[in-house]
Amino acid sequence: MELKMDVEEVSGFLAKVFPQIDGAFQVEEMRPMGARVRMLIGEHNLRPGGTVSGPSMFTAVDCAFYVGVLGMIGPEALTVTTNCSIDFMRKPLPGDLIAEVTIHKLGRVLAVGDVLLYSDGMDAPVARASLTYSIPPKQAS
Repeated sequence: MELKMDVEEVSGFLAKVFPQIDGAFQVEEMRPMGARVRMLIGEHNLRPGGTVSGPSMFTAVDCAFYVGVLGMIGPEALTVTTNCSIDFMRKPLPGDLIAEVTIHKLGRVLAVGDVLLYSDGMDAPVARASLTYSIPPKQAS
């Protein structure tokens, strides 16, 4: 399967349809059935104890999977999360998060895959998420 959007196209689309996350994410790589996305972590993402909060980690995996799916289907803003299960495995460092996306199945209606979430500077993943996204039907021309 071929990519329908590259790093620049996905980044530009996100800036247009989700201006509220502008500056929070960097799309680092797009590849067939996958992507790598960096979430830039600031003080507002940290919880007591100096670690990245669970809600921030969830945001990282959800946004990263959205990016991966967009890369494969093109600019479909109404592609939405229908399921996400996340396992928090290690305490992340108080720095950027790096999400490695793998899409296992891409159908007409659903995309299913995983995201391994890394803390910048750590070799082992800090979380693993399994996601399903709903893809809107194509509009007749």
